[in-house]
Amino acid sequence: MAPTGPRSGDAIFASVERVNAELFTLTYGATVRQLLTDLEEVEEVNKQLDQMGYNIGIRLIDEFLAKSNVSRCVDFKETAEVIAKVGFKMFLGINATVTNWDADGTCCNIILEDNPLVDFVELPDTCQGLYYCNILSGVIRGALEMVSMKTEVTWLRDVLRGDDAFELQVKLLKQVPEEYPYKDDE
Repeated sequence: MAPTGPRSGDAIFASVERVNAELFTLTYGATVRQLLTDLEEVEEVNKQLDQMGYNIGIRLIDEFLAKSNVSRCVDFKETAEVIAKVGFKMFLGINATVTNWDADGTCCNIILEDNPLVDFVELPDTCQGLYYCNILSGVIRGALEMVSMKTEVTWLRDVLRGDDAFELQVKLLKQVPEEYPYKDDE
């Protein structure tokens, strides 16, 4: 059988089993609400959401690589495009665009055209410092770390905070060399 090429995010999204969008959105909202109750400090909730996302990302990358048939990306620019065009479409069913590359090709912005996590959400005045979707930055950071890219992912714009779009900044801190647990010549 001939090897298959990479699949588009639309094709993968159409073929995977999905959970009801409203159930997903409301469950995530309940999780954030419980964190706010338990931790009380908005900044601590932001950190916890990022850590939860990181833990999801380090596992989600395996499913992504298995289902997408994406080969190794040649550079960080290609990686960011794959995240935006395939990753977001595959797991959330949304489109994203990569913009604002720096001269070194190590920092870019990803703009989400939609965000299903924020349906039915309004932040109260007491939560204005909350990055409600901070779990997404953790997912990206965790997934990229598993493919040897140490990154910093931060929110630049958030509709829940009064901005006109959802925009993440992804900055490559360093490319981690792959280490093998044993040597072949032993």
